[in-house]
Amino acid sequence: MTEATLNKLKILAEAAKYDVSCSSSGTVRRGRKGDGVGNTVGGVGICHSFADDGRCISLLKVMLTNVCMYDCAYCINRRSNDVPRATLSVSELVELTMEFYRRNYIEGLFLSSGVVRNPDYTMERLVRVAQDLRTVHRFNGYIHLKSIPGASRELVSRAGLYADRMSVNIEIPNETSLKYLAPEKDFRSVYEPMGFIRQGVLENKEDRRKFRSAPRFVPAGQSTQMIVGASPEHDRDILRLSSAFYSMPTMRRVYYSGYVPVNTYDARLPMLKQPPLVRENRLYQADWLMRFYKFTADEIVDDSHPDLELEIDPKLSWALRHPEFFPVDVNRADYEAILRIPGVGVKSATLIVNARRFRRLNSEHLRKIGVVMKRARYFITCGELEAPCVADVSPDYVRRKLTAPSGKSSGDNPLQLTIDFGS
Repeated sequence: MTEATLNKLKILAEAAKYDVSCSSSGTVRRGRKGDGVGNTVGGVGICHSFADDGRCISLLKVMLTNVCMYDCAYCINRRSNDVPRATLSVSELVELTMEFYRRNYIEGLFLSSGVVRNPDYTMERLVRVAQDLRTVHRFNGYIHLKSIPGASRELVSRAGLYADRMSVNIEIPNETSLKYLAPEKDFRSVYEPMGFIRQGVLENKEDRRKFRSAPRFVPAGQSTQMIVGASPEHDRDILRLSSAFYSMPTMRRVYYSGYVPVNTYDARLPMLKQPPLVRENRLYQADWLMRFYKFTADEIVDDSHPDLELEIDPKLSWALRHPEFFPVDVNRADYEAILRIPGVGVKSATLIVNARRFRRLNSEHLRKIGVVMKRARYFITCGELEAPCVADVSPDYVRRKLTAPSGKSSGDNPLQLTIDFGS
């Protein structure tokens, strides 16, 4: 690696750090002895390297170029910003990926890019990187490609033959806000590549039913990302849009990125001292409820409660707003009802349903199963439990009990090592 290439890599890796939709799960690409380099067996990448901020990473997360023709208000790489610019050639990026893999630094590539000249020109270069890795170097590791909004169907279809996962970032959850902050973009340019990917995956499934040797097309599906806090949308709007995305058979994840104020001079953007990380966390929790706990977006947030509570998690918030649903008898209720109990997870709910076939469960059994009884005790009944149910007392009483500070500091823990450095 030359010094010039290293300098480019530093600039482009720094420019790529704001894109969080870079998971490496959901695909199996087996390597065969003497035929190719690397594999993604198990669908999980390794974590051999660490970013400067301490994040454990397994992918070479980089941009092909941070030069961009767009002037999006929320983007550090916007056209009008005076930042260092760099561009890697296709051969440079392919060589970097292979050399990093051979040194066991990475097991895959997450590749995005600014838009140069036009979407098709940029997308064609991204496709060439993936194609060379697969066909010339026989690379079987994980590849995640960002599809450029506005790219043609032909290029997106070619990319899908080489990438494990593809993503198109919608960025702003409302088209009016998107046009305000990024006048050169619209929802159509985002939804069209999503539709191309979805149609390609579904057609590929049909082909593989008929021909086992048919090449796989984006086996890990697609993902997208929304910026939280850069525009005035409520959590209700964000979660409804996420719910619509999850109704697509190929959408695997929606990521939420707290707005980082990188362009503080732009009056169109809110003046935030720090990213809204608590709100971002609550959105991920709500997203989890929709994906695994059988909640709908309108159950979590609605017109009367358009935003998630920051003080408590969305599941507890729903339970306190619906005391009539409780108490739930853990020895009789169905699986879906047990899932809605605060303090009970998917694994715990499954264990409860299986264990009660052999004996009647009590609170001690629930603790051993993994139920967080501090929360669950106000929402269940199981024989000897004496805690008042939320339906018998006011939800405010339960809220105060669950949000009251414990009164213990880290120094009160007898297992915590304390070192006295003197005065």
